[in-house]
Amino acid sequence: MTVESIIAKAVAEAISRLYGVETDPASVVPQATRKEFEGNLTIVVFPYLKASRKSPEATATEIGEWLVANEPAVEKFNVVKGFLNISINPAFWAKVLHEIAEDPDFGITRADDNSDLVMVEYSSPNTNKPLHLGHVRNNLLGYSLSRILEANGHKVVKTNIVNDRGIHICKSMLAWKKWGDGATPESTGKKGDHLIGDFYVEFDKHFKQEVKDLTGKGLSKEDAEAQSPLMLEAREMLRKWEAGDEEVRSLWKTMNNWVYEGFDETYRRLGVDFDKIYYESDTYLEGKDLVLGGIEKGIMYRKEDGSVWADLTGDGLDHKLLLRADGTSVYMTQDIGTAKLRYQDFPIDKMIYVVGNEQNYHFQVLSLLLDKLGFKWGKDLTHFSYGMVELPEGKMKSREGTVVDADDLIQQMIDSARETSADRFADMPAEEAAEVARMVGLGALKYFLLKVDPKKNMLFNPKESIDFNGNTGPFLQYTYARIQSVIRRAGGVDLNAPTSSTPNEKESTLIQKVADFPSVVKEAGKSYSPALIANYCYDLAKEYNQFYHDYSILKEEDNDKRMLRLLLSAVVARTLKTGVSLLGMEMPERM
Repeated sequence: MTVESIIAKAVAEAISRLYGVETDPASVVPQATRKEFEGNLTIVVFPYLKASRKSPEATATEIGEWLVANEPAVEKFNVVKGFLNISINPAFWAKVLHEIAEDPDFGITRADDNSDLVMVEYSSPNTNKPLHLGHVRNNLLGYSLSRILEANGHKVVKTNIVNDRGIHICKSMLAWKKWGDGATPESTGKKGDHLIGDFYVEFDKHFKQEVKDLTGKGLSKEDAEAQSPLMLEAREMLRKWEAGDEEVRSLWKTMNNWVYEGFDETYRRLGVDFDKIYYESDTYLEGKDLVLGGIEKGIMYRKEDGSVWADLTGDGLDHKLLLRADGTSVYMTQDIGTAKLRYQDFPIDKMIYVVGNEQNYHFQVLSLLLDKLGFKWGKDLTHFSYGMVELPEGKMKSREGTVVDADDLIQQMIDSARETSADRFADMPAEEAAEVARMVGLGALKYFLLKVDPKKNMLFNPKESIDFNGNTGPFLQYTYARIQSVIRRAGGVDLNAPTSSTPNEKESTLIQKVADFPSVVKEAGKSYSPALIANYCYDLAKEYNQFYHDYSILKEEDNDKRMLRLLLSAVVARTLKTGVSLLGMEMPERM
């Protein structure tokens, strides 16, 4: 039982005893006392004035006096208008510390047979280009959200939908046929996703030239794009693909396999994974059948050109295209089919899509269409919408001058960590130094992208993220490594060893901060916000470093005090490691 729940229960009992009014302890919400006031927890007494029929100050004083007399956890109190500030007994904090130390799963709720199953979709790449900075934020948010939901006792299936078909894929395929000269990842020494991305750029270059030539002959830009021989060839290739043409399908399989191998390497380096991968090429026909069936039910309609649409004006939206005039599918059709297959494959209680906020309308429409098609879970889909990530100083590396390549970014972060930390790694074997640089570089990247409220757009500053001071991943990693160094020099810490020392004020504050961890994990799961975990870990590390600066640990002559501080240090380190693991970060044992 947390200290907040103990105080909430005691306050509810106080109101019952003092004023004869039954109060649900769940309605009593103790908050951390503001730093300018004395105390650990604060109770707002205004809701109880009707029961007490007294002033806020008198009501707070009466409740405070009852708590001091009847609840051993409460040492003293003070009143500021209608706010009751409660100071917890230091001996109680010592008890809390030992209970935390003895619980290896502190803050984490394990799933059981009755737990809900949540599916989280993230990544969703196209097989015509490598992953970029936007994908990095998406993958890190999706993976972290999955870890946080697991820590809240849910079963989680991490899933990915690969957009492996469509006109964009045909553009890369056509460019490879025309100008590839048989190039392969092996013959070029390039990752498969990069190689295919180059041909996508090649198509775009020739297409723009064709449009320029046609507009020079008097055509409008729109007509020039529609009549471009290259685009007409790409659309014909897409029609052949959907018709099952063996030659087109064979080339498609070969080139996509190159891309998958490249994606897998990037995912591995980034430290994310999936339990189930779906492919649009397998799901779009399911969606197509559902859409065609929707015509018979009067949910969709066909235009004279053969295209199929849904009229959503009655829902405050517009008309939505679902099948083009040539019979080919759009993303919405694929998502309808994928949703159906997922609910067939898994007994999902909740479906969460991790997709940028530019797709808010898409998921609003998807939810409506699934509901209209008779799928009861349609209205319950959740779009975890997040903001875009940009760079403050141009682009670090780009394919077309518009996107930052994920592989280049990962390598740059690791290289920066190695350069920035050269002095710290000087006494390490080369292999260990390289591994720590990898942890620090990726930790800096992950923390910087996850510490911001996911709903907000953000600027990613690589140089700022590597800083070992301030609100950064390396600062947390250094704090953890510092504690591990202290523990090694002490010869280890027995987490079950009793101590008779009573925590001082600073130690009590630090214990309270650790004790807050379960509620932070719960709130992060409720609000889908890795940022809450990230910033809690920063506050905890900052609080510990202040304690470390103010009090000696290994040189403390009082053995009980020394043992208490070592135990507190070990608990802080474990909590930090657990916390950042929910962000997908790793902690080096020394730096």
